[in-house]
Amino acid sequence: MSKEIETSGGKSMQKFENIIARKPCKAMLEGISTGMFSDAKPIYEEAIRQHQEYVEVIESLGVKALVLEPLEEYPDSCFVEDPAVVLKECAIITNSPRASRNGEKFEIEPAIKKFYKDEQIFRIESPGTMEGGDVMLVGKHFYVGLSERTNKEGARQFDEIVSKFGYTSSTVPVTEGLHLKDFVIYLENNNMLVSAKMNEVPEFQIFNRFVVPSDELYAINSLNINGTILVPDGYPKTLEYVKSLGYPVRVVNTDEFKKIDGSLTCLSLRF
Repeated sequence: MSKEIETSGGKSMQKFENIIARKPCKAMLEGISTGMFSDAKPIYEEAIRQHQEYVEVIESLGVKALVLEPLEEYPDSCFVEDPAVVLKECAIITNSPRASRNGEKFEIEPAIKKFYKDEQIFRIESPGTMEGGDVMLVGKHFYVGLSERTNKEGARQFDEIVSKFGYTSSTVPVTEGLHLKDFVIYLENNNMLVSAKMNEVPEFQIFNRFVVPSDELYAINSLNINGTILVPDGYPKTLEYVKSLGYPVRVVNTDEFKKIDGSLTCLSLRF
């Protein structure tokens, strides 16, 4: 389970001890895509290689990985962050409104149960909808994106669950793309990567924000693993900015997942 560690700035951050990931299936070639980042089809063999590299990089940072087998009936099932939200205190099984994804919540549950007791597992129930890509934790506060995948009732149920464990939450409209974390990422130590639109969100004005250039929007979805930032390959401006903040950096190629709107955070559940 994750625990809190002190950073050089005296603020606590999560230390991840485990991830759950799932190998991509061949059906990923038919995965849902907005076409925002690429209109090409993934190359399956490359996706397998990139996924393995992703897991190995995270393992090298002191994290144990449980890697699940592919699910051919669910093209987007390698994006395990969406069917669940995991905390040190509990796990929340989400409820996608997309029929092609909703069954993933049943498939992720056996893996969740390896780490959480039944009384620690909660569920978002209809008419509430939610996907984990819309959930961003900052300290003990969750920002929940209201999007095509996450509605107000889902956010309300989520708040009811996490408040039992001392967390708070608030909602943020997602006015571009698929999920909240495609356009804003919290790096810890008060630092955020944001799109130009997310830079205007009133709730984010308290943070040190870097507006990622429009030609590097995909790089917003970078990932902090125990103080090291994983940055997607091919985005030099964002990479240099993250380095300038003093973080150790690892560059990871997720180009094949980009083709179906996938990125670094959505490829794992971290706790």
